Amino acid sequence: MAICVSDLDEKIRLAQETAVRWHNRQLSLRSPLDPPLPDRPGRPEKPVLVPPKATEKRSLHTLPGRIAMLHALAHIELNAVDLALDIVARFASEPVPQSFFDGWMLVAFEEAKHFGLVRDRMRALGADYGDMPAHDGLWQAAHSTRNDLTARLAVVPLILEARGLDVTPSLQVKMRETGDHESADVLKIIYDDEKGHVAVGAKWFRFLCAREKRDPAKTFQALVRANFRGTLKAPFNDIARAEAGLTPSFYRSLSSISHA
Repeated sequence: MAICVSDLDEKIRLAQETAVRWHNRQLSLRSPLDPPLPDRPGRPEKPVLVPPKATEKRSLHTLPGRIAMLHALAHIELNAVDLALDIVARFASEPVPQSFFDGWMLVAFEEAKHFGLVRDRMRALGADYGDMPAHDGLWQAAHSTRNDLTARLAVVPLILEARGLDVTPSLQVKMRETGDHESADVLKIIYDDEKGHVAVGAKWFRFLCAREKRDPAKTFQALVRANFRGTLKAPFNDIARAEAGLTPSFYRSLSSISHA
C-alpha cells in the first residue's frame, strides 16, 4: 500500500502505478479483509516535524529562501499524495459513483508528479527534501475528518488546496523576478493542476449536499468551523476558485476580513 511506504521514491512510484492500474480497471476498492489504514502515512526520518510557528520564513530573493519555499511545497505535495489515496481507501464503502474514485486517483497521480517536480528542482539547486524542518498541520487537519467524507472534502480540497490557488500566482511572479524561471515553471504546472483538484472536491461536496438536501455553502461553513482550527486569510483568488466551483458564498463569511 503506497500510503504505508516510507521510501519516497517507492511511494511516488507506487502511487502513480496504483492510479494507472485503477484507471485501466485492474484494481478494485478495498475489502473488509484488507489491513486497517494507518493513522499516519509512511515517512522517512527526515524532515523533522515541528510546530507551524517554528518553521522559518525567508526572502524569495535569496537562494536559501527559494529552497525553503520549495521544501515547504514539496512537503505539501507529499501529504497531498497520501491524502488522495487515503480518501479513496478510507471511504471505499461510501455510496458514491465510481467516478468519485476516478477523480481522486487522478489527483493522486498528479500530486505524485508535483512532488517529483519540486524535489528535482530542489536537487538542481543543491538541496533535497528533508534538509529542513516541516510541520504536520496538513495531515492533522485531514485526520480530524477521517470519519466524515463531507467534512474531509470541506477541509482538504476546499480549504487547504484552495489556498494554493490564492498564493501560487504571486509566488510565480516573485520567482520570475529573481530569475528563477525553472521554479516558476514548476509552480505553473502545479497551479494549473490544482484548479482541477479543487474542482473535484467541489463537485463531490455539492453532490453529497444535494443528496442530503443540505445547503452547500451553509454546510461548508458549519463543517469548517467544527473541523478546521486555522483561519481563512484574504486575498482570495475568487476567479480561480469560482471556476473550480467554490464561489465566494462558501468562504467569505469565514474570512477574518469578511466585512471588506
